[in-house]
Amino acid sequence: MATDVRTEITDRVAVLTLSNPERRNALNIELSQKLADAVRCAAADEGVGAIVITGEGPAFCAGGDLSELATADPATLQTVYAGFLAVAECPLPTVAAVNGAAVGAGLNLALACDLRLAGPHARFDARFLPLGLHPGGGYTWMVQRALGPQRAAALTLFGDVADAAEAARIGLVHRVADDVVAAAVELAANAAAAPPDLVRTTKATLQLTSGITAQADAVEIEVRAQAASVQSPEFRERLAALQARISRSDR
Repeated sequence: MATDVRTEITDRVAVLTLSNPERRNALNIELSQKLADAVRCAAADEGVGAIVITGEGPAFCAGGDLSELATADPATLQTVYAGFLAVAECPLPTVAAVNGAAVGAGLNLALACDLRLAGPHARFDARFLPLGLHPGGGYTWMVQRALGPQRAAALTLFGDVADAAEAARIGLVHRVADDVVAAAVELAANAAAAPPDLVRTTKATLQLTSGITAQADAVEIEVRAQAASVQSPEFRERLAALQARISRSDR
């Protein structure tokens, strides 16, 4: 079966489905490049306001292609990283709909998204050390930001594997959903319905302020962006509609 990334757009949400079923959607160089291209294409499409990433069942992504990793040099590794790094760098909101196993680079792909949802059969397994492989692609940074040092160590150093319920308990995923893709699209559609420039700016602000320690610095960053949004036609239109609804309800 062909290696591909399928794109389906609904409610301004692009659902990108990794499809390498014979290898359980393992991220080889070909699939990684197709994912990077699909993410950039979706981000450039004015009809898309958010992205959902999932895998063709039963797996989400079984990691990197070990046959390629066996002879990989740093330049080759960067090409393997390209897919999930494109997700991490995407200016649009991104949701991982983890429908099955997310292993190694597949866990990287889930962590690269802004939000993670787990299906009933989701499983999160770093599995770098048991393979004799050092983590890569910014994994150690992403997992510690998501979980904190102790829980990151549990997954990475001690081989702890989280199922859907455990992933929700430790905060690795936002919630568990029976139909994880539908739930992800529903959440993503909320973001996609907001003014596009505002969504991109707010995501950028979230990323920027996550690295600062003083609230006053966040206030300075936000005040300029909020002042600009107050002058936008989208805000004025939505404010007028809200005021009209309030006025009608008071009658």
